[in-house]
Formats: sequence, C-alpha cells, structure tokens
Amino acid sequence: MSPFEKRKLDLEFDRFVSRHFEKPRNCRNQDQIRFYVNELSKKIKELKHNFNYVPDNAYVLLSQYNQLQNSMIYAEFRNV
Repeated sequence: MSPFEKRKLDLEFDRFVSRHFEKPRNCRNQDQIRFYVNELSKKIKELKHNFNYVPDNAYVLLSQYNQLQNSMIYAEFRNV
C-alpha cells in the first residue's frame, strides 16, 4: 500500500469518526462507551480485512475509550 493510499485511509477514518463517534471525554455512560468500543472494533477488523492497514488513530481512540471505561468501572467498584 502506497503512502498516498494510507494517508487517504487515515483521512477517511478521521471523517468517519468525527461524524459517528462522540469524543471519549464527552461520554458519561458506560453503555455508550461499550457501544463505541464495539463499533470501533468492528471498523478496525473491517479495515484490516479490506486493506490490510489500520490507521494509528483507530488504536489510539480505542485505547482512550477503554481507559475511560476502566476508570468508570473502577469508580463504580470503589463506591460499592
């Protein structure tokens, strides 16, 4: 895959995320975060299967959602 094609996929992924996902810091609900993690995982698998390339931003965003989800779970555990 050429650098041009990779850059094009990066831009398409960024546009997709900006239209369909809320930023992790704006999420307040565990179910919402779980949904986004699931959808993002599907998108990563799709990109890997179709293009054998996944933008780095996809993994960064997935880790941000996972980190937020873990902190929410920990806060709930601590309160119980």
